[in-house]
Amino acid sequence: MSAVKTTKAVMSQSLKHANIVARRSHDRGHANHGWLNTYHTFSFASYFDPNFQSFGSLRVLNEDRVAPNNGFPFHTHRDAEIFSYILSGELTHRDSMMGNGGTGASKDQFYRIRRGDVQFTTGGTGISHSEENEHTDETVHFLQIWALPWKSGLKPRYHDLSIGEDKKRQGFVTIISPLKAGKQASPAQEQAAIPAIPNTIPIHADMLMGASIIAPNSSATWTIGGHGAVTSKQDRKIYVHLPMTKGGKCKIRMPDGTILAEGDGAFVTAVNAGDGLEIQSVGVADAEVVILDSN
Repeated sequence: MSAVKTTKAVMSQSLKHANIVARRSHDRGHANHGWLNTYHTFSFASYFDPNFQSFGSLRVLNEDRVAPNNGFPFHTHRDAEIFSYILSGELTHRDSMMGNGGTGASKDQFYRIRRGDVQFTTGGTGISHSEENEHTDETVHFLQIWALPWKSGLKPRYHDLSIGEDKKRQGFVTIISPLKAGKQASPAQEQAAIPAIPNTIPIHADMLMGASIIAPNSSATWTIGGHGAVTSKQDRKIYVHLPMTKGGKCKIRMPDGTILAEGDGAFVTAVNAGDGLEIQSVGVADAEVVILDSN
């Protein structure tokens, strides 16, 4: 975790060597199906841009709003690490490993995830799941993220994690880190599912995910590579995303002075493990910032 500090509205002097390229919200793929209002950072579904296929292990970053009593019915995934980060509302996840649990059923039959929750699935050899907004009158707003695993044919698996608001206000919290045993993990090590960073979700990729809520006129610093948690130390690929949560009231400043508004992101390259990436909140509302740190 990194500390939050109060900052003056000046350009950060850190990471002068970094290359930072903004990905503006209005340039993302977008589709509004009525029940689903979705924005795609990378090529997805009917949106295709050869310049935005993936970034390191990061393959999909969709910002979705799903209307009440709607959602994604059962569908199958293979050889992908898939996770949902809930911004508001609630999302009910069921998969072929759990069966069809209804309201009031045990957690072994479904996950109903809310703000602060992350649900994670290893698709592996194949898993069918659904993601439904079963609330009667509240839209669910969440990030759907896919990563490319370091090998195919993994055993399907799911995890979940809850992160308190107060913890994210203290600095960047690491949510996902690589499986500690790495690519050559034994079946027993896969079953143990020990992450490189304790109290995080293990992923089959050289990737980290973190999040912070940064008050206006404050900053938080992400330590690239997570203090030795990753295998690839040089030329890390960092994607910074500012979700659309405050009606345009939050903004952040990157180390080179680039300002990101809600829905914007930034590709950060030419950085190495151990570098500190300082994010300044320069809007009038708290900025919830999500970072994806990949090989």
